[in-house]
Amino acid sequence: QVQLVESGGGLVQAGGSLRLSCAASGRTFSSYAMGWFRQAPGKEREFVAGINWSGANTYYKDSVKGRFTISRDKAKNTVTLQMNSLKPEDTAVYYCAGRIRGLGAGVNEADYWGQGTQVTVFS
Repeated sequence: QVQLVESGGGLVQAGGSLRLSCAASGRTFSSYAMGWFRQAPGKEREFVAGINWSGANTYYKDSVKGRFTISRDKAKNTVTLQMNSLKPEDTAVYYCAGRIRGLGAGVNEADYWGQGTQVTVFS
């Protein structure tokens, strides 16, 4: 059974930082793109950041560019999202996504999802 388990969410003041981690089990994602999506209350889930299978290429939602950094450890089957300079509008449930199709082509559809972790940024 494939599982993606997120950790690292929490409550932080605007301008602060959080580091989200996602550990995959049940299969290896070393040949697939992985990434992060988020869903704020009353809004649709949206793509935040993605990283290709090798880790050489990364993609970001425009509003997080320069503030968020995605990375992966293929040997450990993990993906991490470092979030700096957080803003109240970053408040959402963040989901780890595995085997993202169409990464970099504006498609960004994932086949596997974590259960989500809450990130709340207060001003």
